[in-house]
Amino acid sequence: KMGMHVTRHVSRPLLLLVPLFARPPTSLAAVAAFAPSSPLHAGLFSAPLMPLRCKSPATLRGGGGASIFLRGKKPAAASWRAMAGTAEKEGEEAAASEVEWSAGKVRQTFIDFFKEKHQHDFVVSSPVVPLDDPTLLFCNAGMNQFKPVFLGQADPSSRLASLKRAVNTQKCIRAGGKHNDLDDVGKDTYHHTFFEMMGTWSFGDYFKEEAIAWAWDLLTNVYKLPTDRLYATYCEGNEHEGGTVPADEETRQLWLKYLPEDRVLKGSMKDNFWEMGDVGPCGPCTELHFDRVGGRNAAHLVNMDDPDVVEFWNIVFMQFNREEGGALKLLPAQHVDTGMGFERLVSMLQDRRSNYDTDLFSYLFSAIQAEIGCEPYGGRVGPEDKDFRDTAYRVLADHARTLSFAIADGAVPSNEGRGYVLRRILRRAVRYGQQMLGAHPGFMSKLIPAVVSYYKDIFPELTAKQSLIVATLEEEEAAFEKMLTTGIKWFETLAEGLVAEQQDTVQGADAFFLYDTMGFPVDLTELMAEEKGLRVDVKGFEQCMAQQKQRSKEAAAMAKGGGGKAMALGVDETAALAKMGIGATADEGKYV
Repeated sequence: KMGMHVTRHVSRPLLLLVPLFARPPTSLAAVAAFAPSSPLHAGLFSAPLMPLRCKSPATLRGGGGASIFLRGKKPAAASWRAMAGTAEKEGEEAAASEVEWSAGKVRQTFIDFFKEKHQHDFVVSSPVVPLDDPTLLFCNAGMNQFKPVFLGQADPSSRLASLKRAVNTQKCIRAGGKHNDLDDVGKDTYHHTFFEMMGTWSFGDYFKEEAIAWAWDLLTNVYKLPTDRLYATYCEGNEHEGGTVPADEETRQLWLKYLPEDRVLKGSMKDNFWEMGDVGPCGPCTELHFDRVGGRNAAHLVNMDDPDVVEFWNIVFMQFNREEGGALKLLPAQHVDTGMGFERLVSMLQDRRSNYDTDLFSYLFSAIQAEIGCEPYGGRVGPEDKDFRDTAYRVLADHARTLSFAIADGAVPSNEGRGYVLRRILRRAVRYGQQMLGAHPGFMSKLIPAVVSYYKDIFPELTAKQSLIVATLEEEEAAFEKMLTTGIKWFETLAEGLVAEQQDTVQGADAFFLYDTMGFPVDLTELMAEEKGLRVDVKGFEQCMAQQKQRSKEAAAMAKGGGGKAMALGVDETAALAKMGIGATADEGKYV
């Protein structure tokens, strides 16, 4: 049965077609929302009914796509997509008006709170590619650009050296190296390779009491998060184990001003003590956690990897210096370094259990659907996403953001280092798009304008580099396209044979063939194998890789005459040839 409701949104009437479920939807339960002028409005009440899938506010909460009904003949594919896009756009506009805390408002409120109320200087995000820090593939935390201040190495004439309080939102990428979320992206609702880290810093200025009081004020009085869903942890130290770190009782007592005792929890050294390295500044931290469900005591779920009880703000108190030998010494100037996960905070304020169900991603899902012409995003995860369609949506949206920011800040896809990480990310997205969504070749570069438009105000560098980003991706996609189809067919044949023979392992030599000949990163092969219920012999792959490197090394030595002196003409040799009347080599034929 269908229920038809007329309501008002802004100043114009909207026709809402709502299926009558056993229980009412959790928000504005429009399956589609569109004005009478919409192409979908005409002819609704003549000819047979016919379903058309469409995204809705209910879908944004993680449910599947719903159906609206059109009358008449099924339109051509292009017309179908155009009408679906119109309905989706108007539906999203209606849903957006219901969101009190848009992502942009969340970010700006954080910055203004510390800048205007607590006199912090706003410091723009450093590039996500730390070209001046060889220890990092990508910037993965907000404090990276402030390391010279913490280490006492800041140039006295620089702005950094004069900072006492700072606030910013930092572009971060965690893919490759110690912090690597790449393999998990798409499979769940909260992993990202690109994310923003909103942070505040005190450089020898205020300390624990102010940091905790201001955090509580922002969360409960400004963002108005329900206080009964908040939990705080503090460092239990390791003195009870014979160590040198005392329990952070000061932080515990400060939190007890705001939270009941059963929601101020001990945290381990692993979770609640931060160190820059084996020696140097370090200190205890307090973490804030939020229960998405509410109406219960979720203390036992804190730090248990429960997707509904999430850590979202880490406040580090740098009060010690780790000396050689492990001793702790109080720092003469104590610092505060805080980092809040922007995507998580937005999902909390928009009451979404998935980061991907917020306005940080809905615009990209619309762009993906419009570009590819596929079914809309439905929010399915795990076994429910049998065709991997929604997994592919999440992969494409995440990777489009990562590639945009990385290339804009100076990274280039290549075969080594951070360049190879970018190449893996792009090829992972291309494979998902073409195999799971039926995308046409070259589709990824077409998504970049949507990313640039969305972030142009807070990160204007994207606008300046848009043409470079697009051109780089077009070139990379074209190079990979030549091998993608052949590689997938080769793997499909291999997988079918293994399943028929009741084997569960892709041999290392086969994975290396895909890597060396087809350009498939091994993690992409692992992903395809996992989807078939197979695994990859990674050790065997690494052995093949080592053998290849050895062969290359030997070949290079042979080219140099067995490792002897390189064959090159020096000053004496060229002078001797000139005396013999031998002219310089004619280079014209080398160039076209």
